[in-house]
This record gives sequence, C-alpha cells and structure tokens, in this order.
Amino acid sequence: MGARGEELGCAVEMPSDPSEGSVEASAEEANRHILPVVILLGWAGCKDQYLKKYSTIYLKKGCIVIRFIAPWRLVFFSESMGVRSLQNLAKKLLELLFDYKVDMKPLLFHVFSNGGVMLYRYIVELLHTHQQFRHLRVVGTVFDSAPGRKNLRGGLRALSVVLGSTNVYVKYFLLLTFTVLVVTLRILLYPLTRFIHENHYDAMLKQPSSWPELYLYSSADNVIVANDVETMIKARQQQRVPIKAVDFMNSAHVSHFRAYPSLYVIHCTSFMYSCLRLLK
Repeated sequence: MGARGEELGCAVEMPSDPSEGSVEASAEEANRHILPVVILLGWAGCKDQYLKKYSTIYLKKGCIVIRFIAPWRLVFFSESMGVRSLQNLAKKLLELLFDYKVDMKPLLFHVFSNGGVMLYRYIVELLHTHQQFRHLRVVGTVFDSAPGRKNLRGGLRALSVVLGSTNVYVKYFLLLTFTVLVVTLRILLYPLTRFIHENHYDAMLKQPSSWPELYLYSSADNVIVANDVETMIKARQQQRVPIKAVDFMNSAHVSHFRAYPSLYVIHCTSFMYSCLRLLK
C-alpha cells in the first residue's frame, strides 16, 4: 500500500485474476465494459473485517476495491459541532486514485449508513468544485442503510454500539455529550448553524451529481428510518436522477447482506453493469 493509503488507514485490493470479471457474468458482458474501481465507505465504528466481506462482491467481478472507514470520533462529534473534519480525508481518498494510477477508470461508490454519507458528501463537492478531480468519472452510487436525518434516538443507538465495552462512565459521558451537541447545534440552533455548516442530509438533497443511485434499505431499520431514505429517493427522482430502490422489509441496520446474501449481490452487480452500459 502506498504512503497515502497507510496514512489514511484504508485498504486497496486488486482482483486475484483479471479474467475474474467473467466468472458469473457472461463473457460478452465482461468484455463490453471497463470495470470500475469500487470505493466502499464504511459505517461509523465499522471494522475492516466486516467491510471486507462486501469487497468480495466486486473482486469476484474483477474490480479493484478501495475500503475506507471514517474515524467515528469525527463522524459523531466533529461533524456534529459543525467542523468540516471529513473534508480533508475526502480529498486524500480521491488523491489515492492518482497514486495507484486508476484515476482514468470509472468509479462506483458503495456507501454505508450516515458515517459513509458524511464522507461521500464532501467527495461529491470536491468532484464538482476541484479542478484536479473534474475528469474523474463516477458511474453510480449504492447507498446501504442511508441517508438519515435528525434521528437522535438512532444516532444514540449507533454510538452506543460503537462504544461497546468502553468504561461505563466514559460511555455515558460521551453519549450525553453527543446528545447535547445534536440537540443544541443540529436541532434547536440549526436554522442558524446551517448557514455555517449544513448537515449532510440537507446537503445531499441538493447535491449536483446526476449519476444513477441504488438505495438498499429496510423498514425495520431502527437507526436510519425508512421514511428518511424514501424522502431522499423522491427528491432525487424529482431531479431526474436514475434511481433504483430495494426495501428488504425486515433486515436490521447495515445487515441486508447478511440477511439476504444472494439477493444483495444480485442487486449490487446488476446495478453496476447497468451503470457501465450508460458509459459512452
């Protein structure tokens, strides 16, 4: 891994066999398309061993896969305070494409929960405002259990899972701090603070991207409520963005792959190929 990759703490995986792209897809399908670099943006508190399972979906098709998990402290605290702490990480992640000389390949993002969306929000901004990244070609984005808006209860559930076996006093102190930050800056004062730092959900509602999007979510999700995802879907459809959406109905937060592995793989790979067909 290059120096920048080590600095970021991300993983870059190459397919073991370049011809692997035709294992499950037809040879005609594999040869017709330039396979994308797939960038997996993990949920807050995710471990790479979990995210690596999703890599196999794309590695088996012959794709290069980059995995990155934003530090949970930045997701839950810095961003809640209005600090654009993930913006620099987004820039370094895009610069990694140049280090590996894959910047001319098409890109597919697979984004998990709000932890992934908060980082993805800055990536989209950079792609449209930074001259260095203007030539990068994103063909599509998969959203898994995202995005969600002001769901304090869901945020507390997610942070509680991340803190796990942390000392009970430290755990409750951090949960209380998070609650105060969100209620104060993201709910009560948000009509004012949004002019300084708009939250990720509102920013995504009016993002300038127009490539296809796939939303994988569940009505049973108790962290990101289905209504938030569906509101985003409707807003993006009104912007004439090509949308596909799948409600798994009873799977838990970021657990759709575990609950329905075959169906999940079919949706992800079919979406990838449909995006590649749109390349001119």
